Amino acid sequence: MGIKDAKLKFIIESAKTLFLKKGIVAVTIKDIAQEVGLGEATIYRYFSKKQNIVVAIALSILEGVSDEYFHSSRYKTGFEKIRAFYYSFDEIFKDHPEYFRFIAEFDEYIVGQPSNLNNYEQAIKGYYDEFEESYKLGLKDESIKEVGNLELFYLSTTHALLELCKKLATEIKILKQDKKYKNEEIETLIEIFLNTIRK
Repeated sequence: MGIKDAKLKFIIESAKTLFLKKGIVAVTIKDIAQEVGLGEATIYRYFSKKQNIVVAIALSILEGVSDEYFHSSRYKTGFEKIRAFYYSFDEIFKDHPEYFRFIAEFDEYIVGQPSNLNNYEQAIKGYYDEFEESYKLGLKDESIKEVGNLELFYLSTTHALLELCKKLATEIKILKQDKKYKNEEIETLIEIFLNTIRK
């Protein structure tokens, strides 16, 4: 890794800490510059605008989550891999609820912003590719049932799970009943999905 790449990574990781702690809207380029000990002009030279650093942080979180949680090679059947994929949401929620708070704010912030989301969208697509591979394995090893439209099933289930995790991670906005059963709600939803495809 060259000096420029190392500096870029340092800026992203430092900014990520700020955004996860304070929120996207509250953090300015000036805050990031002060955190990393560089001038604002240097930050703009790397990212040109705040939206670009926000997207870089979202991508960094996605890549970290993929490396830490979504590798399912140790599971033998397609069903075991899909089960591990869904339960990764529960593990991430337990370990890093701030990730879901960031994603909730990211979704609202990035709408209408002139940002390049190609790399982010490609990373998201990687999750579907792995899910599809696990599904095909499950059909082959007969551990799962066939679903009519796999992409629709994947999008519906992951969006429902993601939205629940985002809601529960944003504690100030939830009801008392949601505070009582946080992980149990996530696990119940996962089991509903799994029961749909379990053979």
